[in-house]
Amino acid sequence: MQAKKSLITGITGFAGSHLAELLLSRGHEVWGTTRPRSKGDNIDSIKYNLHLEDADLLDSHSLYTIVSKIKPDYIFHLAAQSFVQSSWASPANTVELNVVGTVHLFEAVRRAEINPVIQIACSSEEYGMVYKDETPIKETNPLRPLSPYAVSKVAMDYLGYQYFMSYGVKIIRTRGFNHTGPRRGEVFATSNFAKQIAEIEKGKRLPIVEVGNLDAERDWTDVRDMVKAYLLAVEKGEPGEVYNICSEKTVKVGDMLNMLISKSNAKDKIEIKQDPSRMRPSDVPILLGDATKFKKATGWVTEIPFEKTMEDLLSYWRERV
Repeated sequence: MQAKKSLITGITGFAGSHLAELLLSRGHEVWGTTRPRSKGDNIDSIKYNLHLEDADLLDSHSLYTIVSKIKPDYIFHLAAQSFVQSSWASPANTVELNVVGTVHLFEAVRRAEINPVIQIACSSEEYGMVYKDETPIKETNPLRPLSPYAVSKVAMDYLGYQYFMSYGVKIIRTRGFNHTGPRRGEVFATSNFAKQIAEIEKGKRLPIVEVGNLDAERDWTDVRDMVKAYLLAVEKGEPGEVYNICSEKTVKVGDMLNMLISKSNAKDKIEIKQDPSRMRPSDVPILLGDATKFKKATGWVTEIPFEKTMEDLLSYWRERV
């Protein structure tokens, strides 16, 4: 049987690198788009098994050239400006990359006259202002985005629906809730806290962990479970549909931090200090998802407990600081 050809946009990123590893282990021929300025550290151990192509989401011609050359069976669209905080500072760049870049990808597929299954990584941030009586959040919940990033993901999500309805492009929209684990970018809370703790242990910073809002409740999934969901989405999901992918449990940001500190050999001396610059103009108080629809369609289950995810994340930073 011929190997499936899979193309990952954003292959050098956090989820992209884990997905590449998974696809290689399943016998896929794995292609990925990279940008000349993107760091490839996350894929160092597997890069010789990958086919990498320079492309920019904002350069429609480069995308068309690559898509028509590869003719992939599956496309996983993970490339994005994915940090909520940055979207406040650069709203136009966030919207341009996440929305215009997605249109360029869809148009490249249409122009190449191929018919791959495309998974687009949408976000639980689209739900935004969720009220207590609306949890756990189903796919039918109103979208009330609270950041430029979230607005860009709503637009991307609906573009996926529109291209399916208008042109029959086989797009599956996954609304991933928070996911974390080894290689998570240090700007994200779980990884940032783990890095600070690892630096404290090595004597590289004062025993103070700087934090933002510790009251927010988040539904975290291990990235290794998340990318298994992405693969199941293209194998068993229904084109045109949208699926929540989540653990169906919440952890307060403060409790997540306490879990990390409890695993530190410096736990008795660590202080927590709020940094006003880490606070957002508006924050989503709770994101608790309902993944019933996705589980029913694919049989997906989470396998890695949150505590194990935190241990692995802390170990990752201990090796790097």
